[in-house]
Amino acid sequence: MVTGQRGRPRSFDRDAALDKAMTAFWERGYEATSISDLTASIGISAPSLYAAFGDKRTLFDEVVVVYGSRYGDFAGVALAEEPTARAAVARVLREAAEVYTDPAHPPGCMVISAAINTTSEEVAQALRERRNANLELFESRIRADIATGELPADTDARALARYTGAVLQGMSQQSRDGATREELEAVAERALLAWP
Repeated sequence: MVTGQRGRPRSFDRDAALDKAMTAFWERGYEATSISDLTASIGISAPSLYAAFGDKRTLFDEVVVVYGSRYGDFAGVALAEEPTARAAVARVLREAAEVYTDPAHPPGCMVISAAINTTSEEVAQALRERRNANLELFESRIRADIATGELPADTDARALARYTGAVLQGMSQQSRDGATREELEAVAERALLAWP
């Protein structure tokens, strides 16, 4: 008969682990973040990581959802709350300047930066779909304003939505290159001059 007591299992804080994994992916991107980077960041062994999250891709998918709920939903909220497409985009661009340069986390947008240089077509496609879904939200809101006469009838809703996406992607990269919040706010103001 064995009389020794079993060791108490280590408690595992899943939310804290996701935060640490998110930071790793945000700083390095999907491709450059290795399993050893993730285990070192989270502070668990590779078998524990696989047991808790599955593989790297499954962990990344979960991190993207967490990122969206904490940092990336400001666009959807602005589109839902603001009275016009222009007001919503103005708010999105200003909030992007704030979020992308917040010193509490890596700069830029993780959904944009994590896809850079990835060789995983599945990851690239999943992130592309998220970005395109935002473009569709912008385009839909612009079309609604065209229908009500808020925007001129000849406004190219698709081009204006893509322009907005391009500005956001550029702001993300600029923040990673060291642009300040004030500099990105100035970019946002200049971008709004393109609106009809």
